Amino acid sequence: MKTLKPSDIAQYCDVHQRTVSRWIAKGQLKGHKLPGRGNYRVLVEDFISFLHQQNMPMPEAFLASNNNELTADKKSILIIDDELSMRNALRRALQSTPFTILTAQDGFQAGVKIIAEKPDLILLDLSIPGLDGFEVIQFIRQRPDLAKLKILVLSGLSSTELAESIRLGADDAIAKPFDNHDLLDRVNMLLS
Repeated sequence: MKTLKPSDIAQYCDVHQRTVSRWIAKGQLKGHKLPGRGNYRVLVEDFISFLHQQNMPMPEAFLASNNNELTADKKSILIIDDELSMRNALRRALQSTPFTILTAQDGFQAGVKIIAEKPDLILLDLSIPGLDGFEVIQFIRQRPDLAKLKILVLSGLSSTELAESIRLGADDAIAKPFDNHDLLDRVNMLLS
């Protein structure tokens, strides 16, 4: 869990340190106060998320100093399904893989996690509250910064709707119920 000081962020963004403190105080940049003197610290992933939200380029100096950490991260999969039992079943099916597994239970939570976590693959149920699966696909495919994100639809809807999800931009679709071996084969293929 690497953190940055406001002075580090100020240097990366070419702004004054007070500007960074204001971003944190206004809630634009997620930070936390240290006990005692009250100095701020920001998690690296929160800083990256802030840059994306503000459409700011990734500072070259930041990339250079964090390159090993950023590239050493293993690939991640975000499971988006409103049923806890399905999220748990998918997590169990994927536990033998080397991937980091994240979960979201609705379209809005999924949108936040997609932007903040930048997963490599999402396993998407089409029937979720908030933004439905079709809207999540459209949201992802409209953003150039998410162009490499792979989408595997897992749904109990009709084959017509599965085909529609692929037309909208999903990379693959599997009807529920599905075979775990087939799921793992497709996940590995999409992430290879």
